[in-house]
Amino acid sequence: TRWRGESAAEDDALAEGLLNDPKERAEHVMLVDLGRNDLGRVCKYGTVRVPEMMVIERYSHVMHIVSDVQGELAPGHDAISLLKATFPAGTVSGAPKVRAMEIIEELEGRRRGLYAGAVGYIDYDGTMDTCIAIRTIVMQGKTCYLQAGGGVVADSDPTYEWEETLNKAKALSAAVQRAEEGLDN
Repeated sequence: TRWRGESAAEDDALAEGLLNDPKERAEHVMLVDLGRNDLGRVCKYGTVRVPEMMVIERYSHVMHIVSDVQGELAPGHDAISLLKATFPAGTVSGAPKVRAMEIIEELEGRRRGLYAGAVGYIDYDGTMDTCIAIRTIVMQGKTCYLQAGGGVVADSDPTYEWEETLNKAKALSAAVQRAEEGLDN
């Protein structure tokens, strides 16, 4: 993840830097491999593929490296078994997945709630469309909780990861501010 640039030229330079960052590339390849492995548990042999690898996707405050991992469900599997095989997503749990989740449980001190969960639907014909709630706002009474995070790997710089998390939360904070001011402003 990188923040957005102030100009198109700066934005492009940041995107190029993101794609050329060895740590970001290694982390992304690990996550794509984890996704392929998860899909492989419920897909027909030989159908799991990555038609789009390491492209930049831009949002209001940040940009991400994204890849598209696809496969054809094997007989006997449906949307529910697919969801079970892929959640929690490696992008929010880490790898190896089971041990990473144990470490998260030990270190975080509280449940994540909706954060890092799935939001979506399963249609009457079995079609499923979900996303990962990686930046969330939870309202409880008059209190607003913003949730954002980042991937931590062995060579992560804690200060950089903290700044990245704060940057990711800027869009949430801006949404809350706009709601407080009223939509007409």
